[in-house]
Amino acid sequence: MNDNLQLATFAGGCFWCTEAVFNRFKGVERVVSGYTGGHIKNPAYREICTGRTGHAEAIQIMYDESIISYKELLEIFFATHDPTTLNRQGNDVGTQYRSSIFYSNDNQKEKATDFISYLEKENIFNKAITTEIVELGVFYHAEDNHQDYYNLNEEQPYCQYVINPKIKKLKENFSNKLKK
Repeated sequence: MNDNLQLATFAGGCFWCTEAVFNRFKGVERVVSGYTGGHIKNPAYREICTGRTGHAEAIQIMYDESIISYKELLEIFFATHDPTTLNRQGNDVGTQYRSSIFYSNDNQKEKATDFISYLEKENIFNKAITTEIVELGVFYHAEDNHQDYYNLNEEQPYCQYVINPKIKKLKENFSNKLKK
């Protein structure tokens, strides 16, 4: 096993979008869609959609830190969703779509806190950042039909109208970091 492999967990709206974004970067070995931050065990998508479980749609990224750093993952995270809208990303509304960083250790917590402080100090966004920084609890894998959704369903309207613009933005802003 590669000793450089690390785990990062983010929620930035619909997990189909965040998974599609992070899957494209060099050094990202695997991205899994799932649920975390809630109060019931083994939640299912139909329960998450109600907003009553407390879970966020999230992704876990297994990445090689010798190729891509946690700070770079934070840069990508904040560049590809709106961290200023509470419990919402575009037309996706509810606590399950909140912006969250689920840290696995104190180093990740510190880096996330420092990065948000930097963004606020530099006035990168016009409004206050609502992204929460929370210790990672149990991460539940989403159902199989939610894994690698964009790559398997590129022609679906949601992918065309919501995810494709994010992918285009990636190609414009991060071309040197993307997988070939």
